Amino acid sequence: MTDKNTNQDGPVFTIQRIYVKDVSFETPHAPEIFREEWKPEVNVDLQTKTNRLEESIYEVVLHLTVTVKMGERVAFLVEVHEAGIFTVKGFNQDQLGHALGSMCPNILYPYARETISDIVIRGGFPQLLLAPVNFDALYLQHLEQQKQGKAGEGQATRQ
Repeated sequence: MTDKNTNQDGPVFTIQRIYVKDVSFETPHAPEIFREEWKPEVNVDLQTKTNRLEESIYEVVLHLTVTVKMGERVAFLVEVHEAGIFTVKGFNQDQLGHALGSMCPNILYPYARETISDIVIRGGFPQLLLAPVNFDALYLQHLEQQKQGKAGEGQATRQ
């Protein structure tokens, strides 16, 4: 491979590292909860945060909080902050936003999902398999909400 074959001027997207930044598991009603018939209600909260570490290097953190209830009682609560360090350069602003807001979380999600599944099993509960997430759709929804927020702010300042 020669220098001519490596394109240093084009877009670059690489994964430097993927790691668990924070994990929490709570079973507030153990051991009583284990004696009940297992009919869980699962609630998943998902957020992402991006930190620019230096030029073209970003940390993206996927925050997942899963609350499982049996009626009104919390069976367990698990939080995972799965993080990755990514090199993203040569992208325009729209492409950069998509990479950080959709591509990176899409890479991190399977790791977070596996961590959650393992912790839940170790906590004595049946396996929890989280459904796939369409991060492209979530990112587009986020962009639409930003547009509406800015339009709403503009209207408020004119009145």
